[in-house]
Amino acid sequence: MTHASSLICIKGGLPDPTYPRLRSTRPSGDTRVMIMDYTSAFSAALERVRGEGRYRVFADLKRHRGSFPRATWTKPDGTTSEVVVWCSNDYLGQGQNPVVLSAMHAALDEAGTGSGGTRNISGTTHYHVELEAELADLHGKEAALLFTSGYVSNEASLSTLYKILPGLIVFSDALNHNSMISGIRAGGREARRVFRHNDLEHLEALLQAADPAAPKLIALESVYSMDGDIADLAGTVALAKRYGALTYLDEVHAVGMYGPRGAGVAERDGVMGEIDIIEGTLGKAYGVMGGYIAADAVIVDAIRSYADGFIFTTSIPPALAAGAAASIRYLKTHDEVRQAHQERAATLKAKLRAAGLPVMPSVSHIVPVEVGDPVHCKMISDILLEEHGIYVQPINYPTVPRGTERLRFTPTPAHTDQMLDDLVSALQALWTRCNIQRVGGVAA
Repeated sequence: MTHASSLICIKGGLPDPTYPRLRSTRPSGDTRVMIMDYTSAFSAALERVRGEGRYRVFADLKRHRGSFPRATWTKPDGTTSEVVVWCSNDYLGQGQNPVVLSAMHAALDEAGTGSGGTRNISGTTHYHVELEAELADLHGKEAALLFTSGYVSNEASLSTLYKILPGLIVFSDALNHNSMISGIRAGGREARRVFRHNDLEHLEALLQAADPAAPKLIALESVYSMDGDIADLAGTVALAKRYGALTYLDEVHAVGMYGPRGAGVAERDGVMGEIDIIEGTLGKAYGVMGGYIAADAVIVDAIRSYADGFIFTTSIPPALAAGAAASIRYLKTHDEVRQAHQERAATLKAKLRAAGLPVMPSVSHIVPVEVGDPVHCKMISDILLEEHGIYVQPINYPTVPRGTERLRFTPTPAHTDQMLDDLVSALQALWTRCNIQRVGGVAA
């Protein structure tokens, strides 16, 4: 294999002067063939991230079945210690639910490991069919379609809509997830309009200015996972009807947790039947892995037939499909889990506010605490892990805008009062030690 530092650059012309070192392999003055120091380019990119204080380090964790949210952290030197996880998206602890585990064990024993191929080539098992039926029922839609992740379901579905609807204009909330943005960018700059976050007046102004004859789609999330705010779905639906637009709703941070059966905020707000395409995940509140859309059968069938991200990838393993189906069925009839989840989030917010800590406004289960500086944010995260056995990942740019760096806590029904008190006490001590303002959350 050729070493990264000796790969050959494109022939012809001079190289970009911003590239790292280039050296000629021909006599002086002949620049047709150059060798670029690629290793330096990658190193320089990493140094830029480190210099901004946002280099990410993964924590090596092993969760313990039956004792979630506790886990074992393996440190860089190989030693271990016990920690409490405070940033998991397994919001309801379903990854530990014996009903889910039993379904996965049974599927593994019955069908083996992988699915064996793409959905078109032997990768459609009975487990996949059952799960799609369960999802369609959950959202009150005619059909559903599985993808390998929530990211893929957004990117593949949104990009495919441009193929099906020539001239489509997508109206996208400014804080939509990267997966949505990636799919929407497939249509090109002229095919998208970005409205200010949760600003329906701005959305309407953009709709009014658009070509009345052009197909339109409004793309938004229900729960925005970094700020914890929730979209006005009824207002959005009303605008969509007024201007003849389809609606595409990402319920990734809501499915399982909101609504009488856990179908999300649209179910809770009574507008689920008026949303054209609902997108969700199986990897957060349902505790497994995968993504999906649910919609009218003709919409699902068209996306199934055109979406590269669906057609050309191996389907999820049968055991994952079985576990997800079991998790969905369980949460449809266990609203007490959702109630306990909301109580834990509300209690933590109240305790943090009482301690004078800068909890950002949130009407959902997300509990963000603002720091306002990437270096301080990572410092606090590191100290919490190393000295207090509390694991919460720092949230920095590009996940959130610069200057709004934060710690994002996601309490689950399994977090005890003692765990909440230990967290608040540790944060109180660190806010003083690390010189962070208590109100406003900006590094002093």
